[in-house]
Amino acid sequence: MSKKVPSYYIGKNKQIKAHEVISDYELTYNVGTAVTYLLRAGKKPNNPKQQDIQKAIDHLQFELKTLKNNKYIIDENANSTY
Repeated sequence: MSKKVPSYYIGKNKQIKAHEVISDYELTYNVGTAVTYLLRAGKKPNNPKQQDIQKAIDHLQFELKTLKNNKYIIDENANSTY
């Protein structure tokens, strides 16, 4: 059973759905969610454009934090003697 996608998640010219872009580019959860917020910014009724942009920024900052934390763990293990 297919769920109807709201129009603010579908491109205007080629009718590409936001989740199709995310899937095709194999984006991580946070990056994909940020892209989705940016794609719908200013299109969802009663939802300010600035709010979606801020949500995208929040997800990207969380992704950067995750990447930095993972790098620290990887770098810490790189010096391991076993």
